[in-house]
Amino acid sequence: MLNAKQFTFAITQIAEEKNIPEDKIIEVIETAIAAAYKKDYGEKSQIIKAKFNKDSGIFSIFRHKVVVNVDEDAYIILSDEQNAEDLGPSQEEGLDGVRKIRFNPDRHISLTDAQSIQPDIKEGEEIVEELEPKEDFGRIAAQTAKQVLMQKIREIERTTAFEEYKDRVGEVITGTIQRMDRGIIFVDLGKGVGLLFPSEQVYADNYRIGNRHKFLIQSVETTDREPNIVLSRRNTDFVKTLFALEVPEIFADSVEIVSIARDAGVRTKLAVKSNGVGIDPVGACVGQRGTRVQSIINELGGEKIDIIEYSNNLEDYIKAAIAPATVESITINEANRQAVVIVPQDQLSLAIGGSGQNVRLASRLTGYDINLNPESKNEATNIVPNTDNIEVQPTPVNNLEELVSEDNNVDDTKSEV
Repeated sequence: MLNAKQFTFAITQIAEEKNIPEDKIIEVIETAIAAAYKKDYGEKSQIIKAKFNKDSGIFSIFRHKVVVNVDEDAYIILSDEQNAEDLGPSQEEGLDGVRKIRFNPDRHISLTDAQSIQPDIKEGEEIVEELEPKEDFGRIAAQTAKQVLMQKIREIERTTAFEEYKDRVGEVITGTIQRMDRGIIFVDLGKGVGLLFPSEQVYADNYRIGNRHKFLIQSVETTDREPNIVLSRRNTDFVKTLFALEVPEIFADSVEIVSIARDAGVRTKLAVKSNGVGIDPVGACVGQRGTRVQSIINELGGEKIDIIEYSNNLEDYIKAAIAPATVESITINEANRQAVVIVPQDQLSLAIGGSGQNVRLASRLTGYDINLNPESKNEATNIVPNTDNIEVQPTPVNNLEELVSEDNNVDDTKSEV
């Protein structure tokens, strides 16, 4: 006989370690004991079930038989409510081509015999017979019980993890880096393991085993093994959700993030607007002495963040997006969603940014292809960037490569936080 107190304590420990309810653990153990009993003392086709009494520590073993109606040829006559799959695998094709189920005395009992035991029983119900309990199981039966136990626990873990995270897509969660394998980072989330694929990693981050980071839950998918909880630190929604967590005005919809453009690990431009009276959207995001935005910058590993105020006036919006460079004038072609921006000659490299980053992010933020022209008394050649690549052509006045290298030393952090 088991020590009920010790056994119950062991169940509680397993439940806590695996994040599985105790009643589920007991069901798994009952299934394993039934499988072991059936292996040593039962028949292959029998329906054996076990029941554990937490107070006494005793397992009771029962044999179940399904009540069926049988014809003269020993085939089961299915009622409208019965499902053939519930009656066992012993199906064969009759002369008329119809699949029939042969009566199996190990798992079936005829309606007549069942009513002689329990007069009010109906077709499709079960007759339950208690069997003599056994305490000594053979090696094979014990191995069978162990395999069933581990398999069922893994199934419950998969189901529990999927149910826990399936409705949390888009949330930011904190996890601990568990291990790395072939570029994939496995993250311990508490009740599941998340996957951070190389395409969702920021290479400026310090990914080391044991480090804690915040991650965006990008998707949750079921698989034959474990649910795939796909994480991301590159997604623009990651930055958006971080701001919603850090800035109460965004969480309360008093301040709205209109658009985000991001080069993950390097720089982000954020356009915000106020939905309430007397609220400064930029100030709300920055916080007193920059405390709010600084905590987000720290989480992003020092990534620069430019916060600008959104404007319905497209010219003002594009000017703010090009900051910290000064804009002299803008010509907008709304049909082609293009804008020609004139900037002072000495501000050109600042407007372009390192590797064209500033104007590229401004284009993504506003949704307009921004073409930069340097202000000059002589005729200038357009510099036409797109959202992904910047091609810089020399002007007739100066060698642009020398201009960019000289002006790259200009402090472009005036509008950064």
